[in-house]
Parts: sequence; C-alpha cells; structure tokens
Amino acid sequence: MENMEFKNRLKKAKLRLLRMHYESKIGHIGGNLSSLDAILYLHTVAMDATDLFVLSKGHSAGALYISHWMAGKLDESELDRFHRDGSRIAGHPVGGWHPGIRFSTGSLGHGLGLSAGVALARTLKGEQGRVFCLLSDGEWNEGSNWESLIFLAHHCLKNLTLLVDANGLQGFGATGEVATLEPLAEKFRSFALDVREINGHDHMALATALAAPATLPKVVILRTVKGKGVSFMENRMEWHYLPMTEEQYSRAVEEVSRG
Repeated sequence: MENMEFKNRLKKAKLRLLRMHYESKIGHIGGNLSSLDAILYLHTVAMDATDLFVLSKGHSAGALYISHWMAGKLDESELDRFHRDGSRIAGHPVGGWHPGIRFSTGSLGHGLGLSAGVALARTLKGEQGRVFCLLSDGEWNEGSNWESLIFLAHHCLKNLTLLVDANGLQGFGATGEVATLEPLAEKFRSFALDVREINGHDHMALATALAAPATLPKVVILRTVKGKGVSFMENRMEWHYLPMTEEQYSRAVEEVSRG
C-alpha cells in the first residue's frame, strides 16, 4: 500500500476513534493511539480471512473496533453505542459475537496463552492461517506471559506473531520505573525467537517485519508513543485514564486533521 494512502486511512481512523471516545466519555485514549497504526495495518492490509488477531491489551479495544469498521466489518451504528448499556463493543473486547473477536481480553497476561493455544491447534490440524497477538510492554510484568513464551518457543509455533506495543508507560508510571524489563529484545531472543524492533508508527517497517519468512515464532517490538498525534497526550501517563473535555477534543481533532 502506498504510504500516503495508508496515512489518509490512519487519519480517518484516528478522527473516528477520538469522536467515539469523546461521545462516550471514556478514557484509555493514549494506549489506543499508540497501537492504532499496527492494529489498523493488520486488519486493512496484512491479514486475510484465515488469520486471527487477539488483542491481549484489551484497554485498546477502541482501536480494534475502529479497525474492524475501517475494514468494513463493523457497522457505524455499533461505534455510536461504544461502552454504553447494552452495547456489544465494551471498553474491553467481549468474545464470541464477532468473527474477528474470538476472546474476551483485558485481564492482562491472558491473550498470549490463548493465541498460543490456537496456533498449536492449527499446527496439529494442518490448518492454514496466522495468529497475531498484540500485547503492551507493561503487560510483561505478568508471569503468565513468560509461561506462554516457554510454551510457544518449545513448540516452535511459527504461525504465531507477537506484537508488543512498547510505549514506555503503564497504569502507574513508566515501565522502566515500575518493573524494568529492558532490553526486551534480548530477553525474547534468549527463547530462540525471530525478534525485530521497529518504529511502531511506520507501517512500511511493519510490512517488512511481517513479510519475513516464518521459520520461528516472531516477536515484533513496536516502539511507539502513547497518545501519538495529539501533542498534549503524547508520552503523558494520565492519558492512560482520562476522558477528553470538549476543549481537549476540539484541539485533538484539529491536530490530527492537519497532521
């Protein structure tokens, strides 16, 4: 896909994401903006009908819903009911009602184990299709992820790709201050995995990483910016939580529109 074409698509997705969160008065916008580039690219360019995506960092559900909408797989009317009573698109994904949302996620540390199970099942059954799992960097504080890593490395699940949204911030501060795990890449390489570290806002770099031959399970560390594209949100921990005021929403729309 041409660079400008994807940038225009991303801008449209960001504007709709901002409006959806503003109208519902819901936070978590920072982590949605850090992961949107990768989730949107997967759902509108890279994945085919046999592939499965699992959002382990469930608080970025908005980016997932917007990506399904951009791919023509979710109605506008669903977005209008985001996080409201009776809505199917909650603040964290609820599994089972949509073919692209297989699992309920958001209790961090669960998505990778589910993804590894699906990848192993497909391998044993000789089924086609890749499995992609997006995690946060703070989520690696969870021991269950390291257990899953042992499992997927042992079974050499080369149909599985992990993407880590490494924006450097989590719920209670910088990841390096809460429980540092850097250098992440070296830790993953110690499990004999195919590890790549890229600019998470560069879809061409992501395309190259995904296109590489799959001889081992892949890990793509996405170096991202929390709140990407909105100056007053970028690299600010409070935007892990805060909803936007009317003034903030107007400013965010203006910045994204001219960006």
